[in-house]
Parts: sequence; structure tokens; C-alpha cells
Amino acid sequence: MSGKIVVTGGGGFIGSHLTEKLLGRGSDVVVFENRMSQNLESAAGHPGFTLVEGDIRDIGAVEAVMNSDVDLVFHLAAVVGVKNYIKDPVGVIDINVGGTRNVLQAAARAGARVVLTSTSEVYGKNPKVPWSEDDDRVLGNTSIDRWSYSTSKATAEHMAIAMHHTQGLPVTVVRYFNAYGPRQSPYYVISQSVYRALRGEPPILYDGGRQTRCFTFIDDAITGTLAAADHPEAVGQVFNIGNSTEATVREAIETVIKVAGVDRGWEDLDTTAHYGESYEDIIRRVPDVDKARRLLGFEAKTTLGEGVEATVEWARHNDWWLA
Repeated sequence: MSGKIVVTGGGGFIGSHLTEKLLGRGSDVVVFENRMSQNLESAAGHPGFTLVEGDIRDIGAVEAVMNSDVDLVFHLAAVVGVKNYIKDPVGVIDINVGGTRNVLQAAARAGARVVLTSTSEVYGKNPKVPWSEDDDRVLGNTSIDRWSYSTSKATAEHMAIAMHHTQGLPVTVVRYFNAYGPRQSPYYVISQSVYRALRGEPPILYDGGRQTRCFTFIDDAITGTLAAADHPEAVGQVFNIGNSTEATVREAIETVIKVAGVDRGWEDLDTTAHYGESYEDIIRRVPDVDKARRLLGFEAKTTLGEGVEATVEWARHNDWWLA
């Protein structure tokens, strides 16, 4: 890849880590983001880094950043997080669907390859686990706001794959499974637990923590993303990028408490009482990672304990995040 690489949403948690890794590989990286982010502080000093501020809903701004010099686009810009898609489900659809269409169309005109980042949420609540890339989607009814996110990301995937089939757009989809690590906003299971534990507050345990997840450390998520971009045979394919080790949410929080060395338990939260009927949880979320292993040579290496230790250590030395 001799040309430039565009990372939409490059100021976010995963995007900033990806940007740093790309710069470290010698690439020229243009981050398309709606504002400068603290996450980009180290990347901003690199000679290969450029920040372009804009909104992916603005097709003119998107097309302006994706010219013929661009070889590859990593599309990460999206609305994520339970609080956000319950608060503004229309905004979730507007950005995740409309914005993605703009990015795909601009990339097609530029002749660039696209890696579209998606989510394990697309599988919904399919009771058949582990989930392979071609498994069915099983969702709740449309009156439950949380499914707006799953639907928006699945629609983005539909557009990307359709443009591959009809226009030859070279696109690959990666679905992340519960990525976590340094710089993640403190609104997710592990990041919130680390944040609260180090601030002397009890982590929050949702519905007894019986739900299971396969927590994927950020370094592994980035390795899988780059593998998908580097392999020609990945074009037109969808890959689960996740850890295959299943753990309960309660086990994850207990790990944070132990690593952080705090002498306190957790605060119980009933999601039905807190969020009302607009929220529905997923009991098990487990990826089948055989396809990524076979075609990309990818396998998550970081254990939950190792990842939590790295996250806690980083948080202790970054007061801006704890503030």
C-alpha cells in the first residue's frame, strides 16, 4: 500500500490504536473525525499523520478526503454504546447507515479498498453459539431501541457486500467481539469497572453478571483488523474478530477488582428498572473464530487477566482519563 490510508472515526478507541499501528508501519494516515481527540495525542506528532475534521453524513466532506491517492479506507466512524442508541436511535441509523453509504460510495469512486468494522451485535440473540459468520440474525421487536444499533450495522454490511457484488468494490467486514483496553470510554463492562475501581467507586454489575462475553484485548483486535486488510483473499468476506474464551461479566468484574487491588465489591443494577422496556440484553455472545484462523492466520493471544492488567496499568498513569 503505497498510497494514503483513511481511517474514519480514527479518534475513537479502536480507531486511535489502529492509527498508531499504521503509522508505526510507515503508512501515511488521514484520520477523518468530527473533532480532535485526546486519543490522538501521540499520533498527532507523527510526520505521516493528518487530521481532517468533518462529518461522515456530509458527502462532500467525505469525497474531499478520499481522492485518487487513497489506497485503503478503514471505516470505523459510528454511534456506539447502549446509552447512545437508547438515547437517540434515529441518530444511530442516520450515522451508521447514511454515513456508511457516503464512505462506500466515495471509496468506490477513489478506487480504494475498504475494511468495514462491524460488531457481534449483528447476531442479536441467536441462541446457537458459538456464532459463525454465516449464522442467522435473531433480533427483538422494533419497539426495543437497542436493536437499532444491530440493525444499522447489519444494513451497513448489506450495502458493503452488495457494492462488492454489483460494482466490484473490494471490501472486507470485521465483526468485533467486546473489544477493551487503554483509552476506551468508561461506559463498557471492563473500562467502566477499571474507571470506577481506580476512583474508589464500586463497579456496576448488571443483572447479576450472569451474561457471558468473549472479551478481546485491543492489541488482538488491531492485529485481526490488519490481517483482514493485508490478505487479498479477504476481499468480499466477513470475519469474526474476537477471543474464543468465554467468561461471565461477573468474572470480568472480579478480575478488575483483583488486579486493581481495591477492597470493595460491586453495585448491583437491574437493567429493566434502569432502562425500562427499551433495553434487552444478550445472555451469551461467543464467536466462532475458525474462519479468521484459517484464512487470516489470526488468533487472539491475550488472556482476560493480561488485558485487564495492561488496562489498569495504563489507567493509573493517565489522569486525564480517570478525570
